[in-house]
Amino acid sequence: MRISTKGRYALRLMTDLCANDQGGYVSLKDAAERQGISLKYLEQIAGMLSKAGLLQSGRGAQGGYRLAREPEDYTVGEILRLTEGNLAPVACLGD
Repeated sequence: MRISTKGRYALRLMTDLCANDQGGYVSLKDAAERQGISLKYLEQIAGMLSKAGLLQSGRGAQGGYRLAREPEDYTVGEILRLTEGNLAPVACLGD
């Protein structure tokens, strides 16, 4: 199975938000700097995760993103299915 940069970066974002959660929102700019990921690309990924209900977003000076649930309630498969679509290793197994 091949995982694209979108899937890898989504996992990195989720772990970064978990590791840097101090009860508030985590700035996407800070997460991008810590992870060495383009802010624009991370904004696209965070938007996708937020629409799916995996992240909560906040606006303003103290805004950013945070996990919508407890960290132990997420699975790698859930995140990858959202970002990658079908996880079948070959097309014939997709159905």
